[in-house]
Amino acid sequence: MKQKSEECASSDLQDAADMKLVPISSGNSDKEPPTMVLAASHPSRLKYLSLGVLVLQTTSLVLTMRYSRTLKEDGPRYLASSAVVSAEILKIFTCTLLVFVENNYNLRVMNLLLKDEIVNKPLETMKLAVPAGIYTLQNNLLYVALSNLDAATYQVTYQLKILTTALFSVSMLGKKLGLYQWLSLLLLMAGVTLVQWPTESTEEQKVLTAGSQFVGVVAVLMACISSGFAGVYFEKILKETKQSVWVRNIQLGLFSFVFGFLGMMVYNGQNVRESGMFQGYSTITWIVVVLQAVGGLIIAVVIKYADNILKGFATSVSIIVSTVISYFLLNDFNPTGLFFLGAVLVIAATFLYSYEGKPASSAIKV
Repeated sequence: MKQKSEECASSDLQDAADMKLVPISSGNSDKEPPTMVLAASHPSRLKYLSLGVLVLQTTSLVLTMRYSRTLKEDGPRYLASSAVVSAEILKIFTCTLLVFVENNYNLRVMNLLLKDEIVNKPLETMKLAVPAGIYTLQNNLLYVALSNLDAATYQVTYQLKILTTALFSVSMLGKKLGLYQWLSLLLLMAGVTLVQWPTESTEEQKVLTAGSQFVGVVAVLMACISSGFAGVYFEKILKETKQSVWVRNIQLGLFSFVFGFLGMMVYNGQNVRESGMFQGYSTITWIVVVLQAVGGLIIAVVIKYADNILKGFATSVSIIVSTVISYFLLNDFNPTGLFFLGAVLVIAATFLYSYEGKPASSAIKV
């Protein structure tokens, strides 16, 4: 069970995971054909289900977070730093529940496991302090970005994390990129540049000021850099150990909670003391917290059944859905020709990078 959990963290093990779904009969050859048919159809259904989950999670988090940061309500707006802390608490609880299930609902065994892996191995646990601090910074930056950018522009620009992840993978993991992947990174940079290119039409019609637009773009760029480094660092740790990915996420969440709480008290301490940590919380705020906490864990499971092409398709659909909803429902986005051209380049880059994802990733197995 632990091995399967670790496989969820690496998409290059997709083929092996699919093969395990096909049991081999031990002597009754008459029953083998229907078994193979069922095994073949089951992964197919799971892939389509994975596509829907990926699109739903990616799109809903961005749109609800954007909506929650622009919604005008009576009283103070909720604190982004508080939402980050709440998400970490929920993430720790969820991962603990998953570890409980992994250990056959045996509370004593789970307690012994967590004590052995977290308390008795302080050096292993401390390794998670670095990515935890960076993830905490990244989560706060996403709130800043979506407070200043529309969902569509954010979605396209945030795909630069593909570039930063690739560069950190090359430098930290020794990953080798193919020609198509380097070409996709150039397309990606060109597409994001076009999306951010100022035009006269948007200058007249835009809702956001130039200052807030700049703040949003800087926040996204910093989030891309932090996401790339933390993701590769976390992957490196997972490859070097045989711990359950859920135990690792508990360790990560504990550090993230500490860093997030300290950040909240430093930057919003006075507000917390005056009105409490949960000031301004509404139903939409709690939805954002849940999506942020559980979303990454859902993707970790779903990624086992979604190949690279499917992930690229999910990203593309998510960008399109975010664009449509931002324009028709949120009314905070005015698309231009340059935006559509840039979005097409980013979508094409996503597919092109995924095209050689499996051959390239196989070179870094340890």
